[in-house]
Amino acid sequence: MRPDGRENNQLREIKFTHNFTKHALGSILAEFGDTKVIVTASAELKKPKWMEENDNRGWVTAEYSLLPASTNTRCKREREKVSGRTQEIQRLIGRSLRACVDLEKMPNMTITIDADVIQADGGTRTASICGGFLALRDAVNKLLESGELKENPIIEPIGAISIGIVDGDIRLDLNYTEDSHAQVDSNVVLTQSGKIVDFQTTSEGEPYEFNKMIELFNIAKKGIDTIIKMY
Repeated sequence: MRPDGRENNQLREIKFTHNFTKHALGSILAEFGDTKVIVTASAELKKPKWMEENDNRGWVTAEYSLLPASTNTRCKREREKVSGRTQEIQRLIGRSLRACVDLEKMPNMTITIDADVIQADGGTRTASICGGFLALRDAVNKLLESGELKENPIIEPIGAISIGIVDGDIRLDLNYTEDSHAQVDSNVVLTQSGKIVDFQTTSEGEPYEFNKMIELFNIAKKGIDTIIKMY
């Protein structure tokens, strides 16, 4: 039994609140247990400056931040320089969301996903990806209604979850206490059809066996399937 009473393969209580703010095209409060992330989607009718002039694809990008009081000790706002960790998470969120859209069906448009963690208890990046997909989908629906998009660019839903080995046991959806003591720490991002977008796994101590990695992945996939059904 885990510290919060869950079974090893059990997700935390998950909740997605749509239209959490009124100005964004899409806004979601994503809650995975005590981890809470506000995720919004905004659209600009232009493509990124770095994109070549004859490239008419659209783009999906992401920004991520931990708000100062989101952790047990106040973290500073990253006003002047974004940390390496933040850059890594932003790239993961953006890369994951681009994997589920056809960028050619959103020409000359940039959709930015902003994930702001208001309370952190492990799994903030995976909660941001799940909330990010829902915010993106809500934004796309509004853009289709307004005629700014002619076709739906979303190919299929994606989902993400953390998983690891703690005290010799494989545990799904780690909270902070478990994550900070894990012998193996993994994050998995999959499409609804089971295609791999990202599978990052790291041994924090002794190396572990291949069959354990497969078991980690299969349990994570079942968790992601459950999350996508909540969409």
